[in-house]
Amino acid sequence: MTAVIDKTVRGPGRWAAPPRPSWEEEPSGAGLAGKGLALTLACLGILFPLWIVVVTSLSSRKTIDESGGLVMVPKDITFIAYKELLSGGQVTRAAVISVLVTLVGTLFSMAVSVLCAYGLSRTGSLGHRWILLTLLATMFFSAGLIPTYLLVQTLGLTDSYLALILPSAVSVFNILVLRGFFMGISQELIDSARIDGAGDLRILWQIVMPLSRAVIAVITLFYAVGYWSAWFNASLYLNDQDMMPLQNVMIQLVQKQEAPVGLGQAIKTGQLSGLAVQMAVMVMALLPVAVLSPFVQKHFKKGMLTGAVKG
Repeated sequence: MTAVIDKTVRGPGRWAAPPRPSWEEEPSGAGLAGKGLALTLACLGILFPLWIVVVTSLSSRKTIDESGGLVMVPKDITFIAYKELLSGGQVTRAAVISVLVTLVGTLFSMAVSVLCAYGLSRTGSLGHRWILLTLLATMFFSAGLIPTYLLVQTLGLTDSYLALILPSAVSVFNILVLRGFFMGISQELIDSARIDGAGDLRILWQIVMPLSRAVIAVITLFYAVGYWSAWFNASLYLNDQDMMPLQNVMIQLVQKQEAPVGLGQAIKTGQLSGLAVQMAVMVMALLPVAVLSPFVQKHFKKGMLTGAVKG
């Protein structure tokens, strides 16, 4: 039986479209105002704490003492906290370590993830099904912390920078997202490249990766943020304080466990506020992510949704 759609005449010889469901209707003026207000409050809730952190890090000891702690209104702006942090002490060394670990770890993780995802995206590859099931199993089952630590210790990776990279080098979720995106690439395009004599590595480098810039940019950001923000592996596998990355030094400063020698002396003599140092370290830890995220933001929708839905 054919369904009958009610229509109303809007003029001679014209039929009006059936009414749309409520969730498809255009929002009213009050609705738009409410959404704008909600977004404004959400942005303020995110930016206001960051504003306090930045302003406090740029405030003098006198200003911080007068405000009784965190500073909301800028006054007597000074960069002494950043100058002391970047003067070549423990914080500078920790920042360099974090940058190097992030760069090397991200390159290694992306190389492994892209190669693995491309192999799994070719459904006729050797052991494709069993390798995929094995990777999926690791998302639900884990050996645990103690066996992982014993493995790292047995491999001789303790007190080594490799301990900051290898235990968390690959994310199965990221591999699955890349695989889904790679499977969405036209098979005819790949077959034509094979006819022209291209091998798998050449196809991956010259065809698949240029077409997958969006998802690769997003996954690269995920790995980079993960390495930059990681602190647990360092606290677990490193015993030498001189090898600690920036996040671990920041934790020590925020918890007031131990201050670097130069900073500790400046704080004791009253030249520098300990709170300003803590806030400055937090700004240094947040700055790379805040700078890089807007450049990758445009790729999030295309990269994540397409990679997650297909395959």
